[in-house]
Amino acid sequence: MLGWSLVFLVIALIAGALGFGLVGGTAYAIAKVLFFVFLVLFVISLIRGRRVNLT
Repeated sequence: MLGWSLVFLVIALIAGALGFGLVGGTAYAIAKVLFFVFLVLFVISLIRGRRVNLT
């Protein structure tokens, strides 16, 4: 998921540099959403992975 976020960020940067504002803005918004979803899933996996089963 982090890879997709980086892909959309690169698309947004290239589109913004070439003057395609709408495409760049949309790609940036998608990249931002994917990055925050990745962060939430990463924190959840860290928390679940650190639990100790004493049984």
